[in-house]
Amino acid sequence: MREPFALSTRLIVWVCFLIGLGIVVFDPFSFGRISGFMALVVGGVVVILLTALGAVALGRGEMPEEEFRRISERSELMARLPPGQHQPDEFEEVVIEALDELPAEFQEVLVDVPILISDRGHEYHAYGHYIGDTAARDDFRDHIVVYQDTLERDFGWNPDLLRAQIVRTVRHEVAHHLGWGEQGVRDLGL
Repeated sequence: MREPFALSTRLIVWVCFLIGLGIVVFDPFSFGRISGFMALVVGGVVVILLTALGAVALGRGEMPEEEFRRISERSELMARLPPGQHQPDEFEEVVIEALDELPAEFQEVLVDVPILISDRGHEYHAYGHYIGDTAARDDFRDHIVVYQDTLERDFGWNPDLLRAQIVRTVRHEVAHHLGWGEQGVRDLGL
């Protein structure tokens, strides 16, 4: 069963009780001290109320619009998943968003192309790979690999930079799928 109060709170209550008991036992009560006692109680209540009002005032900030939008989109994405299916983490969500931002014609070409996220980028010294024989031919199974480990290693210190590089990597590998060679993709700025 969960304790309703933390250990520190219980300890403070017990110390206050023992101090109050000591005052009553060693300094007997007299009516002349009622005003001092009442001032102490009223002062304590005022301090507690002012502290509570200050805490409420400090915590009253609104959620930034961008954060609200991100949480809302994540909730909608998770609601579309069948029960028991893996829920994407933030890295996977950025990859999904990068694919969703592509023109509809490119998305149609990618319908049957698996997009994999791997932690083996350090082995290939790469951010991504396109494996296949382009959309024009269909001799081999095409797929795109995005390497989370190398992207997070090199850009993870800045979330905006990481997102931009994930988008660039996805577009780079999609361009390979559409038929551009390495030099052609670089000429595109990817």
